[in-house]
Parts: sequence; C-alpha cells; structure tokens
Amino acid sequence: MTQTEIHLHHTTTLTPEQYIAGLTDFGPGRSKLFGSDAEYLKVHDRGSSQADVTEGSGGIWERLHYDWSDPNRVVLKTTDSNVWGGGSGHTYTFTRQPNGTTDIEVVVAREGKNLKGWLLGFVVGTIGRRVLETAFENSVKPIEARNSTAGAAWAAGASRAGYPYRRIHSTVSTNLT
Repeated sequence: MTQTEIHLHHTTTLTPEQYIAGLTDFGPGRSKLFGSDAEYLKVHDRGSSQADVTEGSGGIWERLHYDWSDPNRVVLKTTDSNVWGGGSGHTYTFTRQPNGTTDIEVVVAREGKNLKGWLLGFVVGTIGRRVLETAFENSVKPIEARNSTAGAAWAAGASRAGYPYRRIHSTVSTNLT
C-alpha cells in the first residue's frame, strides 16, 4: 500500500478563526473557495465544531469528517470515497506569529483504495503537487478578501516593515508499506 503526503505552508494575514470560518463554510460559495463541484456537496451533519460532508470534483468524491474542536488545528478524515482509502485526509495547523501573521501548515494524505486511487496518488505526489499548492493559495486569497478591511491595513504596514505577506512552499513524501 502506498500513501503520499504533501506538506503545504502559507503565511497569511488571516487569524486561525477567519480561515477556519472559510474552511467550514459549506454554503453555495464553497466551490469558488475550494474548487469542488457544487453537485457533489452534501452536508450530512454539522455541529458547533464538527461536520460530516461529501464533496468532490471531476468524478472524484470523498466523504470527510471535519473536526475543528482545537482552535489551532482542523482535521479532515476521509470516511468514504470512490478512490481514497481510510488513511486519506487533510490536517490544517495554525501558528500565530508575533508580527500578526498566521502560518498555515497543511498535510494532505492520499492513500489509494483501488487502481484509480493508486494512480491518482502517484500523480498527486509528483506532478500534481503544484495543483494542490495553487488550490491552497486560491482558498486563502478569497478568505483574505472577505476579511480585507483589517487585512489590507495590516498588509500595507507589514509590506513597509519588511514582513512576508504571502509565501507558500511544499514538500512531498511517499511511504511504501
């Protein structure tokens, strides 16, 4: 069995609470934030700090259990999918920085459960990494725009002060078991 992990990092002016609010907004604008097809989106259950949601795109879907009970971490665990196995999911970790920014670390784990999943896992771990980086960046930008009054003021001051406003990097690891 092969599991691919992709590690993404982004520094933003958003607070963890602001990004979590966007990440857990399952309303009609979700597809613009996360590149998922609205036709796949189904919220099965939602509580104050957890949700059970099916989403996907391009013929690939997964049911995810969202847990944001820890204000510095959100865990999305795949509970069902047409291609991904039970070791799949996403973990978002938020670290507030002294300069007012927030570092967001995302670990995307992909474990194929069938031939299509194994092939997609290989693609994600090689050439698909850039697609995930872009999707991550494209989720942060509109959430920043929602919160632009405070963010724009900070960014203007931070740019003059030499703080990094946006940076993103990633690493990939593949475990063969």
